[in-house]
Amino acid sequence: MLSIIDSHTDPYWNLAAEEYLLGRFDCPVFRLWQNSPAVIVGRNQNARAEINQEYVDSHGIAVVRRLSGGGAVYHDLGNVNYTFLDAANRRESSAEMFARFTAPVIAALAKLGVEAKLEGRNDLTIGGSKFSGNAIYVRSGRIMHHGTMLFDTNMEEMAAALSTDTSKFTSKAVESRRSHVTNILPHLAEPMTAAEFMDFIGQEISAEAEPYEYSQEDLRAIDLLADRKYRKAEWNFAAGPAYAYSKTAMFPCGTLTLTAKIEKGLIEDMTVTGDYFFSLNTREFCEAMRGCPATKEKIAERASQLPFGDYFNGITLEELCSLFII
Repeated sequence: MLSIIDSHTDPYWNLAAEEYLLGRFDCPVFRLWQNSPAVIVGRNQNARAEINQEYVDSHGIAVVRRLSGGGAVYHDLGNVNYTFLDAANRRESSAEMFARFTAPVIAALAKLGVEAKLEGRNDLTIGGSKFSGNAIYVRSGRIMHHGTMLFDTNMEEMAAALSTDTSKFTSKAVESRRSHVTNILPHLAEPMTAAEFMDFIGQEISAEAEPYEYSQEDLRAIDLLADRKYRKAEWNFAAGPAYAYSKTAMFPCGTLTLTAKIEKGLIEDMTVTGDYFFSLNTREFCEAMRGCPATKEKIAERASQLPFGDYFNGITLEELCSLFII
């Protein structure tokens, strides 16, 4: 088994590294890594419905889509992540896969006096509280199992970043199940830092593994994949399922309700209703916005080319754009 104790903390780079390594090696690989603050969403989730957009934007929290399914998780430097890559066994059920790859983590924690258990579908718990979510992805005969470990994560920031009003959204996306969570640190007999904990886990799980250092070729390939895929809104947001979105806001010149259907990151249809005044039929404006990328910047760019003030008397373009969460 190869062992990679990673020092990179860029969430986009780290998710690209996972995909690269999945296709790079035929042998078993263990990787330990951390992310700067980020929300990592599952492959089949509506990213917009999983986050508090205003909060993540104002706090510089990255939102990155991963290859595997499951729910959204929060990462920061108080969180330690692990990845196992191995050959897939068609006879092995998903439950058996989760049990196989979490066993070394459970054993390592036991040496710290922490009694962890695999409970439910894919959660590791301490005293019934979740500290680790796990997910699996299989491609071309290879399996990637990855999981989080909340060690000393900022719980307030995690709750704020993941908190949102999902009632605004209607889609077939997978919603996250919020669980009672705990950090590992309070359960330790002797305190340690996140860096010390990461060193301990790395030594325990990869004691007999061969250390691997990224080559320059590896680094260039991961950089390229991160730039072409994981840093792109098309992957992190548009790659999710189609969804309908609705929001109402009150402005000095009237109340507006925006309803939009977004598919592949583009406005497929939208309507604006309310008690505002207009000179031109607002429906014409909505028709002109079809096909526009559903971001505030692109919406403002296209709307500025239209006689906006005639469609919405007294409503500013900035006020209209505030109805879009993107």
